[in-house]
Amino acid sequence: MKGKPMEIKIARDDLKEGLHWTQNVVEKKTTKPILSNALLECSGSKLKISATDLEVGVTVEVPAQVESEGKVAVPARSLYDIARESTADSITIRHSEDHWLEIIAGASKFKVVGLSAEEFPTMPKMSEKNLLSLDAPAIKAMIVKTLFAVSTDETKSGLNGLFLEVPAEKKLRMVATDGHRLSWAERPMSHAVSLSKGVLLPRKGVLELQKLIQEEDGILPLAIEGRNVMVQRGPVTLFIRLIEGDFPDYRQIMEIKHDQIALLSKQAFVGALRRVSLLSQEQNRGVRLTFNSGQLELLCSNPDLGEAREELECQYKGKHLQIGLNCRYLLDILSVLEDETVKLELKDEISPCVIRSEADKGFFSLTMPMRL
Repeated sequence: MKGKPMEIKIARDDLKEGLHWTQNVVEKKTTKPILSNALLECSGSKLKISATDLEVGVTVEVPAQVESEGKVAVPARSLYDIARESTADSITIRHSEDHWLEIIAGASKFKVVGLSAEEFPTMPKMSEKNLLSLDAPAIKAMIVKTLFAVSTDETKSGLNGLFLEVPAEKKLRMVATDGHRLSWAERPMSHAVSLSKGVLLPRKGVLELQKLIQEEDGILPLAIEGRNVMVQRGPVTLFIRLIEGDFPDYRQIMEIKHDQIALLSKQAFVGALRRVSLLSQEQNRGVRLTFNSGQLELLCSNPDLGEAREELECQYKGKHLQIGLNCRYLLDILSVLEDETVKLELKDEISPCVIRSEADKGFFSLTMPMRL
C-alpha cells in the first residue's frame, strides 16, 4: 500500500536560503538532467537540500513543518526562482504522482516536474577521523591571495586547482599557477595540521569554500578522506572532489636569484597600469616596463590604436632593464597587496618578475615575461 505523498510547509526565507547554496553547484548545461536538480529529503522537522555536479556537492538542512516524509529531485533553479519571487511568508510543497510537485506560495500555485530521488548521485560519507582544525580567517586570506592565479583552461587539469600542503606541523601553504604566473601564500595554524602529501582543490570548490567561510569564524573543521574533502559550517556541508593529477614543482622557479630591486608607490603603479593598458592589445595585454635609475617607464602599443606611455618615480639603482609583462596579471597581484609600496624583484628580460609583500611575509607572487 502506498504511503501518503511527501508534503511540507516551510518558511519562504528558509527555503530560499537553502536553495541559494545550490545555485552555483548545479550544472546549468548538462547531458545528465539529474545534475541540474536539487534533492529534497523531508524527515522529522527538517528539509535537507542537496546538489552536486560530481565535482562539488552541498547539503543544507533547514527547519520545516513536515506533514509527510519523502524525497524527490526538483529543478534547483526553478524552485529557487519561485522562492525568491514569492511574497508569501510560507510555501507548501506536495509531491504528487509521477514526480510532479505542487507548490503553493500565497495566491500563486505552480506544478513543477521532478525526477526520481533514486537517480540522484550518492553524496560522500565522511568520518571525523581525518578531521583537520584550520584557522578560518587565515584560510580565507590565503584563498584571496592565490585563487586569481588558478588556470581556467579545463585542458590543464594539474593547473586548474589550488594546491594545499603542510610544510610544517602548524603551518599551511596554498599555491596556484596557470603556467604564466604563480601565487604562493603561507600561514601559521593554531593547531597541528597533519597531511601526508599535498592535495589539489578544484577552482569551483574553492570558490564555494570562500563563500562558506565567514569573518567571525574561528576554527574551520575540514576532513579529507580518499579523493574527497568535506567542510561543515552550521547547517551547510560542502563536499569537494580532489583533482587527480600532479601539481607542477613550483619550488625551482622560486629559487631564481633576483638582484635588481625596484620600489614604487602601489597606488601610482596601479593607476599608470590602468591608463596605459587602455591601448594595450586585447589578446595579450602586454606592457613594456623600462627601469632606469630612479625612474620607471610604462609603454603599451597597439598597431590598430597607437601607443600609451607614462613615467613614474621609483627607487631603483640597478642596471638599465626592459621587460614585457601582462598588465592584467600585474593588476591581479597588486589588488591583493595591502602594502602602500610595491617591491619588484627582477633579474633580466627573460626571467620572471617577482612581487613580494612587506606587510605579509607569507605572500609571494610572480609573473613570467612576454615578448613584445
